[in-house]
Amino acid sequence: MIIAAGRGSRLQNETDELPKTLVEVMGRPMLDWILESLTSAGLSRKDVVFVCGYRSEVIRARYPEFTYVTNHDWQNNNILLSLMMARQYLKGGFVSTYGDIVYEGAVVQKLVASGASITLGCDTHWRRRYVGRTQHPETDAEKLRADGKRVVQLSRTIPSEEADGEFIGVMKLNPSGAAQLSSAFDEAERRYGGGLFREGRTFQKAYLIDLLAEMLEQGVSMEREDTRGGYMEIDTLQDLSMAEAWWNARP
Repeated sequence: MIIAAGRGSRLQNETDELPKTLVEVMGRPMLDWILESLTSAGLSRKDVVFVCGYRSEVIRARYPEFTYVTNHDWQNNNILLSLMMARQYLKGGFVSTYGDIVYEGAVVQKLVASGASITLGCDTHWRRRYVGRTQHPETDAEKLRADGKRVVQLSRTIPSEEADGEFIGVMKLNPSGAAQLSSAFDEAERRYGGGLFREGRTFQKAYLIDLLAEMLEQGVSMEREDTRGGYMEIDTLQDLSMAEAWWNARP
């Protein structure tokens, strides 16, 4: 599952004609970096379910082998609703990934091999990328706390010094985990669908971490698999200018 419906307006002119995931990082579209990492874990292009939205015709023309789900209301919702628009494909278990990130294949391999129902990718060396990153500060990081491998909290509001890492936007759910996610989504939609959900965000604009955090608080078990710096998010023009230095300096 590749979630990439939004435009990425903070990349400004880079997304005038292209969806965000096709913006080039170190000479290649982010999507090609993602596909390479997924392939290293045994997931082929024909396995991809792609949630598209902005400039979807460009993606469809370049990657006809994908299965597509279109988020026609991408301007008014967010990552969580994008993912759940493809819920018919979730039942057998899945790996999902944001579309505006670059990461090493090794972390996907560990996620795929995990025996847990829900496993989140985690960058333990995340803070190095926030040095001088003025357009996307640490307060925006999707931070997590863990007890060993067991994830205990997931929130942007976790103080940086208390975080064990940053959720990288890549996760693996087996069929049981997928069922738990769908059930939690339906319950959250019933309770919060018309108003605020978490951290001041409406349910309509919720991030994936909002639902995962809700599940953690309800006692759902999640584990983590780590990368030591082999991940970066490209959200702004500043990120784009710093990407190669981040990647080359990873531990």
